[in-house]
Amino acid sequence: MNYDYDVLIVGGGLVGGSLALALADTALRIGVIEAVPEDKRIASSAGDRALALAWGSAQILGQVGVWQGAEKKAAPIRHIHVSDQGYFGKLRMSAEREGVPALGYVATARTLEEEVALRLSQSPVTMICPASVIGLKAGSEAVHVSLREGNESINLTARLLVAADGGNSTVRKLLEIGQSIRDYGQTAIVTEVNTGKSGDFTAYERFTPVGPLAFLPVAKKRYSVVWTQKADDAAELLAMPDSAFTDRLQSAFGYWLGKIALASRRQAFPLKLIRAERMADERVVLIGNAMHQLHPVAGQGLNLGLRDVAMLAEMLVARLAFGEDIGERTFLERYAQARQADLDRVIRFTDSTVRIFSTDFAPVALARNAGLLALDRFLPGKRLLAQYAMGLGNRIPRFG
Repeated sequence: MNYDYDVLIVGGGLVGGSLALALADTALRIGVIEAVPEDKRIASSAGDRALALAWGSAQILGQVGVWQGAEKKAAPIRHIHVSDQGYFGKLRMSAEREGVPALGYVATARTLEEEVALRLSQSPVTMICPASVIGLKAGSEAVHVSLREGNESINLTARLLVAADGGNSTVRKLLEIGQSIRDYGQTAIVTEVNTGKSGDFTAYERFTPVGPLAFLPVAKKRYSVVWTQKADDAAELLAMPDSAFTDRLQSAFGYWLGKIALASRRQAFPLKLIRAERMADERVVLIGNAMHQLHPVAGQGLNLGLRDVAMLAEMLVARLAFGEDIGERTFLERYAQARQADLDRVIRFTDSTVRIFSTDFAPVALARNAGLLALDRFLPGKRLLAQYAMGLGNRIPRFG
C-alpha cells in the first residue's frame, strides 16, 4: 500500500525532535505532529528550566547536529560532590580523573529546544503544527492517524508511529496502555540562586532527612536548585517570603558556595515514578516521558529518553538497510527488549536512592554515610559510578 509517511512522530520536543533529526538523512519519509505552536513554546516559562545532560547524552545530541550550537550556552559539570547532611560521608568525582572535558552539562530547555527547532527547519522532515491526535487505528500493514489541525480533520497513514508526546501522552491513552505509578509523597521545589563563591562548575547533591537537594551550575556563580520536600513542607516553603525561604535553603545546603541569594521565582512539581505497562504496540512505540517518568534525584529523565532515541534510530537504520518492515511487531518488541535493561537499572537506582536517602532513621543514615566514605576511597567503584553518571553504562548507539 501507499503510505503518507514511513514514520510519524507525535511530539516535536527534545526527544521527538531528536529522533526526527536522527532519521532525517535516511530514505524514510518523516513527519512530526506537534500540538504547541512555535511562538507559544518560545514564550512558555517551561523553557527556563535547567536540564542536566550526561556526557553521553551530549554525544547523542552531537550526532543529530544539536549539541554543536547548544554547547556554547551550556555550563559544564567538571565535578560532582555528594554529601549527607549531618554526617561526614562525602563522594567526589571529577572530569579530569575520568579523562573527559566534563562529566555532564547543564543547559536550559529553551537552549536545546531552539537548536532542535533550527535543525528541523533545515531538514526534509515535515512539521505538522499545530495539530493534535484525536484518533488512531493500527493494523497489520499501517497505522491510521486522525488529526485536528485548526478547524480541519486530517487522516494520515504511516508504517510506524512513535509516541514522544510526554507524560500525558494522547497516543498512550488512545491505545489504553496502563501505567504503574508510585507516588513518593514528595514535591520538588525548583528555583535559581546566585552564590557568593564560584563552585568551579561543581554539581552538588546533598541528601537531607526529607529528600535530596541538588545545586546544578548554570554559570560561575549561578546555580539551578532542585529541593525535594514532603508535600506539606513544600507548601509551607512556597508560601514563605523570599528571605525566609533563602534562610531555610542556606541552612539545608550549607556554605559550600558562600552566601546564596534567590534569583528566580519558585516552582513546584509533585514527584512520582510512572512507567507504562508496555513499550510497544501494533505499529506503535513509546519513548521518553510517554513511556517513563522518574524522580529527579539522579537527573536521568531526559538522558534516558535520549538513549531511547539513539537505540531506536540505530535499529531503524539497520532495519531499513535490509529492506525490512520498520513497523513490524516483533521488531518493535526487540527494540523494547533491548531498552529494558537500561530502563530497569535506572529505575532501580533512582528509586532505591530516594528511599535510602529520604529517611533520618539512624541505622540507615549511619550505613549510607559509611557507604559514601567507602565508595569515595574505593577507586574502581567510584570509576564505575562516574561512568554511569556520564551515561556510559551502555554503549552509545551510532546511527549517523
